Amino acid sequence: MNLPPATPTDPDRRPSPEALLRDAQRAGRGRLKIFLGAAPGVGKTYEMLQSARRRREAGVDVVAGIVETHGRVETQALLAGLEILPRRRERYQNAELEELDLDALLQRRPQLALIDELAHSNAPGSRHPKRWQDVLELLDAGIDVYSTLNIQHLESLNDVVASITHVRVRETVPDSVLEAAEEIEVVDITPADLMQRLREGKVYRGEAGERALQHYFTGANLTALRELALRRTAESVEDQLQQQRRVRGVAQVWAAAERVLVCVDDSGSGPDLVRYTKRLADKLDAPWTALHLETARSLRLSEHQREQVLATLRLAEQLGADTQTLPGGADLVDTLLHLVREHNITQLILGRRPRSRLHELLHGSLARELLRRAQGFTVQVLAVDPAGSERSMRRVTPAPVWYWGRGADHLRALLYAAIATAVGLLLDRYLSLPNVSLVFLPAVMLAAMRGGLMPGLACALLSALAYNFLFLPPLYTFTIGDPANVLALIAFLATAVFTSRLTARGREQAQLASDQAMLNGELLQFSRQIAGLRRLDELMQVAARRIAQMLDAEAVVLAAEPDGLKIRGASSPQAVLEEADLAAANWCRDKAQPTGHGSDTLPGARWLFLPMYSEQAVVGVIGLLQRRLSAGERRLLDALADLVAIGAERIRLAKDVDQAKMLAETEKMRAAMLTSVSHDLRTPLAGILGAITSLRAYDARYSAAQRDELLATAQDETERMSRFVANLLDMTRLDAGALQVKRELCDLQDVVQAAVQRSAKLLARHRLQLELPTLPPFLLADATLLEQVLVNLLDNAAKYAPEQSQISLRVQQHRYALTLEVADHGPGIPPAEQERIFDVFYRIQQADRQRAGTGLGLAICRGFVQAMGGRIRVRNQEEGSGAIFEIEFPASLLRTPSENPA
Repeated sequence: MNLPPATPTDPDRRPSPEALLRDAQRAGRGRLKIFLGAAPGVGKTYEMLQSARRRREAGVDVVAGIVETHGRVETQALLAGLEILPRRRERYQNAELEELDLDALLQRRPQLALIDELAHSNAPGSRHPKRWQDVLELLDAGIDVYSTLNIQHLESLNDVVASITHVRVRETVPDSVLEAAEEIEVVDITPADLMQRLREGKVYRGEAGERALQHYFTGANLTALRELALRRTAESVEDQLQQQRRVRGVAQVWAAAERVLVCVDDSGSGPDLVRYTKRLADKLDAPWTALHLETARSLRLSEHQREQVLATLRLAEQLGADTQTLPGGADLVDTLLHLVREHNITQLILGRRPRSRLHELLHGSLARELLRRAQGFTVQVLAVDPAGSERSMRRVTPAPVWYWGRGADHLRALLYAAIATAVGLLLDRYLSLPNVSLVFLPAVMLAAMRGGLMPGLACALLSALAYNFLFLPPLYTFTIGDPANVLALIAFLATAVFTSRLTARGREQAQLASDQAMLNGELLQFSRQIAGLRRLDELMQVAARRIAQMLDAEAVVLAAEPDGLKIRGASSPQAVLEEADLAAANWCRDKAQPTGHGSDTLPGARWLFLPMYSEQAVVGVIGLLQRRLSAGERRLLDALADLVAIGAERIRLAKDVDQAKMLAETEKMRAAMLTSVSHDLRTPLAGILGAITSLRAYDARYSAAQRDELLATAQDETERMSRFVANLLDMTRLDAGALQVKRELCDLQDVVQAAVQRSAKLLARHRLQLELPTLPPFLLADATLLEQVLVNLLDNAAKYAPEQSQISLRVQQHRYALTLEVADHGPGIPPAEQERIFDVFYRIQQADRQRAGTGLGLAICRGFVQAMGGRIRVRNQEEGSGAIFEIEFPASLLRTPSENPA
């Protein structure tokens, strides 16, 4: 980005040390340029290759590290003439993948590397799991990189894109990678052009393009994604602009985009300023901020004025402003100019109170000084209603005690003056210093620092009198003989008064900064405390106790529920609301306004109620018992209410998400169960019904052998249905947590033989091979559950293994474990399905794998094995086809035959 140079007319302004440090850290690193698109097919790779060819023609050493053309002829043609780095081949799950050869590219060390598809996930075994990590290593090595990225792959926008397109993108890139790019080029085409490219088969071919047009690549989706890409790029460009301004120490405002700032004070016309600024910001389509600067005068405002400032800031928030309250600093003009330059404000709005000429001469005019020093931005000064200003000024309370000073502060000032006088006498007697008056200045500063302005001025006056009485001839009188000493005394008194004033102002600013730091610290600690809470009752109980602790008052937190407000948190058991209090709390919720003690509504109530807002409605009410809050405490309470509301909204959203997931999972399981039961129970029932009706209707026509065959069929189908029902009951026990494991020492030979006998009919058309140790150990487990697991595994193997093929059941003892394996020679389990094969009602959807069953057998196996302390997994046989289901029990559950108490 080419930025205009800083002009000589800029005020003195040094470059930001942080910005310079960040810029220095980038020195020696490669430069990253990202070609950003709203969706696949907009031409990011094409534009990247065109830019790379132009760089190559300019003499830059360019290497194509990895470029995906996806079979597009136009893109492939742009690779002609560019050096293409051979890809690294990686073997993974019987497939060969091609990946970027990072080491070869680092060794080749070109000036510019082309790395396509920044969000790509590397094959297992690569140095980095993600391609963007490869790019960061290339940048660290000083190699420039061109790369491509779609907006849906940006981490912060992942959920936004999913809500728009209903597709969750799994491969994402951290926002920090995009922010690290020196250049971002948006490759943009209209949705209509992109959809035409899809129809022409230039993005996806065949049916994939049609499906994309019907689902992802709709006009509304593409328009929304396009806007996201343009907005995110604009934000990055703005960040780069601010970084360059700080690096170059540019003080003037660059009006690249309109930003509006309104200054809010305690005058009665604050709401008018805010409404005017809202209209101006809407007209300029610009963000705006309402700012209140706290000064020493803020400490002397009346309760009405403090509430007026807070109400004005709340109004600004309701109108869409970003509100801030900051310490004003010693010079308000310098503070405002710093904020304007730091945030690139283009429009500054403030009100001007009617002041006399004398007042402006003595105290200055903020508006006049800003207009004089404004450069590069507009200052709008609006006249404040004189009547409202006079009423506001009349409501200013007298200066607080610390301003005038307590009696102890004035006694301390007298003591400091006496000590300074004694030190001055000693120095004058033994050292004969020509300027003893300097001894009194530290005393004046100390008195002002400890007691405030008035004690400092009192110390200055006492010091001047002591200096005149003891050190100016004629001594021991208040008469001054030498006119030069008159000037010296006046100069000393003026210096002492000025020093006292500066010290008192520094004390006031320190007090404001301390209050602000305390507020920020309290909010940070509270936000950390509630961040991990998952239950609404727990959140509100913690909030009530914390608010009571911070504000030293009884507190309650009420949650808004369908049947009214309910107390969900209280600082103590004594915090009880009467009927009138509940009525005030409900009014507060309904009107979304503060109610009760110290407010404009029901001010005579015992409690003060404040609403807690969320984006949708009032989520609850906070109550404080008979406590009039200062402005700082009120801001603290408002901030706490916002944090509690955010926490409650977060808990509600998390609960809604959990419920939605549960409902979706329940619906999925219900649909799977209905499908399975309707098919797998109806089939045996049809066989049973057919056999029985045939025997009843045509019994005389059947021979004895035929009747036996029909009865055998009915018996087999009944046993089959019994197994289905047993599986359903077992799964119900597992889901309900009602499964009881009876641990006892089991003889594995007996368990295996019992399972084989129960599975005899299932294995009648297969060859069973048993492999057992000569002296198998005893296993501490539930024999009944283990037998059922083996029966289910043998049943599963018999379903999918070809007839007359071999099914193996092996028991093997290892050093640290015991394994039971059931192996078959069926089609095996696809690698992508091996984790899900144990899910409830899950069945592999392949045309050649449709067998009778509910999809519960393997899920029951996993539940039983885990309940007994083991684990079960599946893998395919290394030689030939077939699956191996392996059950593993740790050695701690094994006992040797000699250890068996029987």
